[in-house]
Amino acid sequence: TRSFLYIDECIEGIRRLMDSEFTGPVNIGSDEMVTINQLVDYASEIAGKTLVKNHIEGPLGVAGRNSDNDLIQEKLNWAPTQQLKVGLRKTYKWIEEQVKVTA
Repeated sequence: TRSFLYIDECIEGIRRLMDSEFTGPVNIGSDEMVTINQLVDYASEIAGKTLVKNHIEGPLGVAGRNSDNDLIQEKLNWAPTQQLKVGLRKTYKWIEEQVKVTA
């Protein structure tokens, strides 16, 4: 499992951190964990595509990783809230528009 953060929220977190008096390290990330299979399912659903996943053997990394937002919530009174699916929809729409412009 992994967590993914929508770029607008990443920028907002960095801006808030820069504007604050806090000088320590802090996580700016999503606490929503998804499997890579879920990520693929979300993307294919948003694209209106049907995909067949083919899992292959290979090295495995860390089983799970997400952001602990307690410190950023405490120091900045803020934490990311946007769900992954919402950010993916916005990103897909933006990419789709860029492809149309260059086509």
